[in-house]
Amino acid sequence: MKTDSATKLEALGNLISEEIGTDIVHWSVAYDELMVTVERSSIVRVLTYLRDSDALQFAQLMDVCGVDYLGREARFDVVYNLLSLTHNQRLRIKIEVEEGMPVPSVISVYSSANWWEREVFDLYGVPFDDHPDLRRILTDYGFEGHPLRKDFPLTGYVEVRYDEDQKRVVYEPVNLPQAFRTFDFESPWEGMEYATQTVLETEKR
Repeated sequence: MKTDSATKLEALGNLISEEIGTDIVHWSVAYDELMVTVERSSIVRVLTYLRDSDALQFAQLMDVCGVDYLGREARFDVVYNLLSLTHNQRLRIKIEVEEGMPVPSVISVYSSANWWEREVFDLYGVPFDDHPDLRRILTDYGFEGHPLRKDFPLTGYVEVRYDEDQKRVVYEPVNLPQAFRTFDFESPWEGMEYATQTVLETEKR
């Protein structure tokens, strides 16, 4: 049995689908949220409609984020989370992007997209066309790679330390003096069996 919330979201999905038409790839309601996948090239036009439509009034862009589906042909999703204060509704717009393929910037629609798009570029390497200042925003100067990609090593490529001789911070290849350990997460008392056996052998003496 559908809840009132799900019914309203389906009605909203149908309305958006009718108004936007062929720009929509598909839409669905899941976990009490409406998600609409649109064509990459149409994202500016779609967001402009959602912002300006009297029936919708999604006037706020809450954030833009990326998702990495390593192994999928269109590797990345770029997700736009919208809010309509007038109608107390949220909407998630998604586009699929192949690696290296640029995404049209939506700064002309939502000025707050400036920093969000830089963040997606920094962490996932997704470029944005017509962005006025597409630079890294979270990682350090000279950082290599994009840290939220699933093929990015957990240790990174370089590490920093303060060199007492040079009196400055230096960058060096990652050096792990201790090998990674394998934990099974079954018990917080890892090693207790060995310790217990040692105690028993001591008592026998």
